[in-house]
Amino acid sequence: MKLDDDYANAAYIPNAEGFLTHWEDAAREYREAEHSLGRAQLNLSYGNHPEQVFDLFFPAGQPLGLLVFVHGGYWMRFGRRDFSHLARGATLNDWAVALPSYPLAPEATIPEITQSVVSAINTAAARVAGPIVLTGHSAGGHLVARMGQANIGLLEVVYDRITRIVPVSPVSDLRPLMQTSMNETLKLTTITAKAESPALHLKPKNIGLHVWVGANERPVFIEQAELLATKWKSTLTLEPSRHHFDVIEGLEDPNSPLINVLLEKN
Repeated sequence: MKLDDDYANAAYIPNAEGFLTHWEDAAREYREAEHSLGRAQLNLSYGNHPEQVFDLFFPAGQPLGLLVFVHGGYWMRFGRRDFSHLARGATLNDWAVALPSYPLAPEATIPEITQSVVSAINTAAARVAGPIVLTGHSAGGHLVARMGQANIGLLEVVYDRITRIVPVSPVSDLRPLMQTSMNETLKLTTITAKAESPALHLKPKNIGLHVWVGANERPVFIEQAELLATKWKSTLTLEPSRHHFDVIEGLEDPNSPLINVLLEKN
């Protein structure tokens, strides 16, 4: 369809499949190592669906707070176990990290996926005290951006603990996706696309906001990030030399610019 190429990422990333293999292998190695050390609680349920589960990784000592990472995949692909290794940077800074899976399209609609993430955050927050920071990549960036709306369904005591939201390469306006072949699976309508677009909602109040995107991403993703940052009146970072698949690698590094922004280390 008209915008299929605009929203195609893998076709423009050298060795794109290699990133997927790396994610799976690195995630498994990290998850197994942390579980063997007693620092991982796996397959925690937050709902009745088999994919309504999350993994929770802990630092060596008492956690300072909870970081939630929501994976991408255009709401149609991947799960928490593809990205376990991305907990490393935050846990080495003494934060706990929750990585939820969620039911995927076409079985679930995007509004239903949004509510799954609400439930995941409410459940994870009950296990870890302190401030909450939300981040997510691509479709996951969309989902954490949606959590900024006060009426989204988060418990008040949970919403009030959210100190920062950092969407990475987010899809902030879903309406263009109606002009892609993906919509045969996503089944967005004008009504749901508008309702689920963070850039069309009010700026979250009393929450630190920062939008992150790779400088080498597809033009539409830079535009989507710029739109959200403009609407939110937030800081926008275009990370040099990063594309859509490696822009999340900073989450593994305890001293990366992305981790520094997330945990307000600077």
